[in-house]
Amino acid sequence: MNRRTKIVATIGPASEDEATLRAMIRAGMDVARLGLAHNTIDEGLERFHRIRKVSEEEGRRVGILVDLPGPKVRAGNFGDTGVDVPTGSSIELRVGEAGSSADVIEVDYEFLMRDIQVSDRVTIGDGGAVLEVTDKKADKMLANVVAGSTLRGRPGVHIPSDRLQIPTPTPEDFVALDAFVDAGVDMVAVSFVRSAHDMRRVGTEPHPRGPLLVAKIETRAAVDNLPGIIEASGAVMVARGDLGNECSLEDLPHLQKDIIRQCIAGGRPVITATQMLESMVTSLAPTRAEASDVANAVFDGSSAVMLSGETAVGADPTNVVRTMSRIARRADEEMDYPGWARRLAEMRMTDRSESTSVTDAMTMAAWRATQELGVQNVLCISGSGFTVRSMARFRPEANILGFSVNEATVQQLTLSWGTTPMLMGKGGTNEEMVAEAMRLAKSAGHIRPGELVGVLAGSDSRAQATNVLRIERVP
Repeated sequence: MNRRTKIVATIGPASEDEATLRAMIRAGMDVARLGLAHNTIDEGLERFHRIRKVSEEEGRRVGILVDLPGPKVRAGNFGDTGVDVPTGSSIELRVGEAGSSADVIEVDYEFLMRDIQVSDRVTIGDGGAVLEVTDKKADKMLANVVAGSTLRGRPGVHIPSDRLQIPTPTPEDFVALDAFVDAGVDMVAVSFVRSAHDMRRVGTEPHPRGPLLVAKIETRAAVDNLPGIIEASGAVMVARGDLGNECSLEDLPHLQKDIIRQCIAGGRPVITATQMLESMVTSLAPTRAEASDVANAVFDGSSAVMLSGETAVGADPTNVVRTMSRIARRADEEMDYPGWARRLAEMRMTDRSESTSVTDAMTMAAWRATQELGVQNVLCISGSGFTVRSMARFRPEANILGFSVNEATVQQLTLSWGTTPMLMGKGGTNEEMVAEAMRLAKSAGHIRPGELVGVLAGSDSRAQATNVLRIERVP
């Protein structure tokens, strides 16, 4: 079985050169993430064009996801080598962004002294270091280090979302968004989302004319407003670092499972992110617990699993991608595909448009037909990618070949579970589209003469819904 769960890998200083990008693509990177919190727009654009160049040379589609910084508060730079902040030590917190040390942490948030109070606990990084505020002065706070860590770069500083006074997206986000939309980015992740209104404020054209918008679920408010956020988004990321700061530790695994279930039921790809193979920033192998975490994210139904510092600043980004791919592929083999699809089929869909309901019914019928007939490949022909994503939510045992005449749609499908995206040269009638998809799939070696395949498409390239399901024998 081919790996079904996609891999998102963050590109940084350790992985931005052409040789490493090429090796990561060959190791299994499906989507490259560009985090703008640590880089300028120009640096991000340079990496963007380099990824496009290398993926084209490799003949393999790699989606590009730009992650907007959002209103996330960050510490002044600790440097790439890192600074040890030991448990039991005392430290100062103050407003600024020039730099941080083991004695003083500067924070780029002007309301720090107002929004953090004595006895509050302040988390630096994704749970890396925890400080307890003991005293406040006019221009600084004193804190004890409750849990120490080695801090690198500009880690996030957690300010409770109900106190944070910065909107989402920020003015800086809009500047970056314009630059990357002009460049043709495939997906955009919106940070610190608290409501569907935050997603609507982004203001880009709906995908595929605009980028696929990914809502990062990292606040308690986002969890409370999840149905609306899912409806307003193209995909969702479970950002467990900040979410773990806002929610109790014992609740986090259950929130992860519930968010994933709701996203897939709504036909939205969902990424599980943060600290998946964290030890591999410095180590050549993950811990056993990390391997189990990745596998469980696959069993939960994640469309993709994400690597952050492991590939951005880690010792061996290619090895990390290869390791993640091995773990995910093995977990894919053990997933309860029939059980997942049955549970999904039992969920009631409400407030759906006619075209959406028709596509829902047709993809469910396609899943049942492929199961009954033992079909190994289903060809989904779609303008926007909706049909492909609707098919993918059933987690069929059949491979999904996602066809579109729209280049942007094909790039966005790199994030969709179990999907091999393929570009068609032209639309036409149902007969013409099916014949072209069969030809392309056979030419690429995905299907063989004589085998049965499922085909999902509209009655023609102008159809607003997927209303034709065919079972065809490959000529």
